[in-house]
Amino acid sequence: MQARAALAAVLAVVLALSGCAEPNRTIHATDGSQPTESTTPTPTPSPRPTRTKPPKPPLRPLPTTLPAGLRRSTGVRPVALTFDDGPSPAWTPKVLDQLRAAKVTATFCVVGHEAQRHPELIRRIVREGHQLCNHSWRHDLDLARRPAAEIRADLTRTNKAIQAAAPGTPVAFYRQPGGRWTAEVLAVAKELGMRPLHWTVDPQDWNKPTAATITKRVHSAARPGAIVLLHDGGGDRAATLGACPHLIADLKRRFGITRLR
Repeated sequence: MQARAALAAVLAVVLALSGCAEPNRTIHATDGSQPTESTTPTPTPSPRPTRTKPPKPPLRPLPTTLPAGLRRSTGVRPVALTFDDGPSPAWTPKVLDQLRAAKVTATFCVVGHEAQRHPELIRRIVREGHQLCNHSWRHDLDLARRPAAEIRADLTRTNKAIQAAAPGTPVAFYRQPGGRWTAEVLAVAKELGMRPLHWTVDPQDWNKPTAATITKRVHSAARPGAIVLLHDGGGDRAATLGACPHLIADLKRRFGITRLR
């Protein structure tokens, strides 16, 4: 037995010197005459538990036609001007300057996130006699397709940002981004005391046509009681700003411009 143990020790030294030995391997002799090797398994770490987020509920489909109950007319002969996606420090003050010069008022459909960032513009809008309209927190085009609780949280958050900027200011209207209305968003807006505000004239100034094209489109589509959709935020509004003096003068001459009631 002593001879066998000595032989195993010699073999282990030889293998280590020749680079054949591996970590966690030991060589020992069995009851036979030849030594054998065994491997001690390396413990593997336990896998970390993975956290899976619960699946979001699917978005409900949009109706194929606009639902009933949308505000789409002033109800009188004069038309109304509305400006969406602001307030923007680059464009809203210039739009306000033009409205003041023309001695007309408008409705500003403001995005809550922008209202929170630029409360001084919300205060100026109110101070100069214009109306405020809730236009969602971040202009989520699919907001109306989400669960009612998400819609309510979004609209409530936006109203709070408006009230923080201009305490006590009424927010009488809600406008769904993209005009993508559902019965659910209508119900939530009504629950929060807001009327759903749509439009009848859309010159698609968000697509950046020229000022002349915007003016022409508004002129062609406007009718008594029309609600005109324009933008003072959400991108470069130089063309809208360039069109405003001409289209405002045209609408004042043909119909008059009124504040929404």
